[in-house]
Amino acid sequence: MPRDSYDLVLLGGGAAGFAAATEADRRGIRTLLVNQGLPMGGTCVNVGCMPTKHLLAAAGALHAARHPRFGSVGASSPAFDFRQAIADKDRLVAGAREANYRNVLQGLRRVTWVEGRGAFMTERMLRVEEREIEGKQILIATGSRTRVPPVPGLAEVGYLTNREALALDRLPRSLAVLGGGALGLEFAQLFARFGAEVTVVEAADRILPPAEPEISAALQGILEAEGIGFRTGAEVVRVDREGDGKRLVLEKGGTEEDLTADEILVATGVTGNIEDLNLDAVGVETQGGFVHVDEHLRTSVAHVWAAGDVTGPPCLETVAAKQGKLAVENAFGGGNKTIDPATVPYAVFTDPEVAGVGLTEAEYMARHGTCTCRTVPLDRVPRALAVNDARGLVKMIAHHETGRAVGVHILGPHASEIVHEAALAVRFGLTVDDLIDTVHVFPTYSEAIKIAAQAFRRHIDRMSCCVE
Repeated sequence: MPRDSYDLVLLGGGAAGFAAATEADRRGIRTLLVNQGLPMGGTCVNVGCMPTKHLLAAAGALHAARHPRFGSVGASSPAFDFRQAIADKDRLVAGAREANYRNVLQGLRRVTWVEGRGAFMTERMLRVEEREIEGKQILIATGSRTRVPPVPGLAEVGYLTNREALALDRLPRSLAVLGGGALGLEFAQLFARFGAEVTVVEAADRILPPAEPEISAALQGILEAEGIGFRTGAEVVRVDREGDGKRLVLEKGGTEEDLTADEILVATGVTGNIEDLNLDAVGVETQGGFVHVDEHLRTSVAHVWAAGDVTGPPCLETVAAKQGKLAVENAFGGGNKTIDPATVPYAVFTDPEVAGVGLTEAEYMARHGTCTCRTVPLDRVPRALAVNDARGLVKMIAHHETGRAVGVHILGPHASEIVHEAALAVRFGLTVDDLIDTVHVFPTYSEAIKIAAQAFRRHIDRMSCCVE
């Protein structure tokens, strides 16, 4: 059997793997990148960020034509071709894969790419298809997949994950979405705007459980106004086939109720792609379906590292890429670099968007027993009024002694863009007064951050739009 040796072996060709390969190449490290599962680029470019945001934008354009925000603009009923939307998405994905990954790979002179499954034989030896590969350092970056709940009848009746939903050739008439988190809500809105009847089933008492309660409640109300149904505090106890459709039996408060749909989309979280890696045999510890790592991304085996979704939440492309780079820096630079999760922003690309960074009110209360918080509705933001879209709010949490911003949470148009000012404020310990003293462009949605900071110092309902 052919045998070769590399300074670094990467298992996984997604965001974490590519970031690690790029850093390794910069350092002149002889690297083998083993891609397994999804095509080059992993989840984000193939079945995650890129395709879903494209379809959400298409759905948004369709919705805007049917429901204009201004009385002076009449509603229209534009033609919509679902198959064309999927074909457009496929072209986008192919182009992004070529430009952002394949072309990049060609420029990495110290990196060798191979398609195939990689599994541990010993702590340093892996089997990759018909080859034995020795790795002086090994990085596991195999990503994640949908965690399917063990609901009786679900497997037999059939279900979709995000992967199958993005490859449908027809729009389902009705869709039951299991899970009211980021992925579930994004798919719920895009399919509803395309014309499907959508119901979201969430086991928790509210959608987006990690978000601020005010944001969860406001977003649900907005989505309900668009026709999306919600069953919160409900668990699916079994699934049956009913004619050409599917019947879900839900339990809520001790009573059962039925929900029928053409298709079921499972969006109940993810689990790491760790099967067939033979981790147990070499002592790499796992926890809850993910590879367990320390704060420096080292596993229980000293020369084995892990990065990205395979290490567990938060499953974000930006975090995966950052972890991939840091793992190589720590493995070959002798460093102890870490990521501070409190400074990592996130976003949910519904319309309006949700974004946040830092501590929530509940988290701050648990630590300090008190909370200095301010919540500003977007109807206090001049830009929101000018463009007739004041859906949402901004909530800011400040340290009760220093006034430093420690958490900012946003529901509103462009929240995913606005949150970066908040991320910088949280990361660098800016106070509410620092934010107030920063001149903002008028009128912008980003002024919501400044107005939320001003709410700590004055009554904003008695404030003109030019008050500093």
